[in-house]
Amino acid sequence: MEINEKKLKEILKRQRDEYQRYLGVLAENFESQIKLIAESLYGVQEQLIAIRDMVAKNTEDIEVIKMDISIIRNDLKEKVDRDEFVALEKRLHLLEKKLQRA
Repeated sequence: MEINEKKLKEILKRQRDEYQRYLGVLAENFESQIKLIAESLYGVQEQLIAIRDMVAKNTEDIEVIKMDISIIRNDLKEKVDRDEFVALEKRLHLLEKKLQRA
């Protein structure tokens, strides 16, 4: 079978058309894969923003808690603990007895 120039051009044109269709399919597949990756990345980005906002809120809450603890600590320093209160009651009782005798 002898191939002349016309047949060769026809064969090459069919192969080129087939190759172009194949490349078109590959390009569409690649584009759809890229879109999936972009959508996933967008979802991850939204999650990251939500986490960042939660961390910021938690940081604010921690600062409020620290201030509350500081206030409570100062209030407790001014109060008498139970042992000191018992000792003061005993001293008061002794003083009252001494006053009653006098």
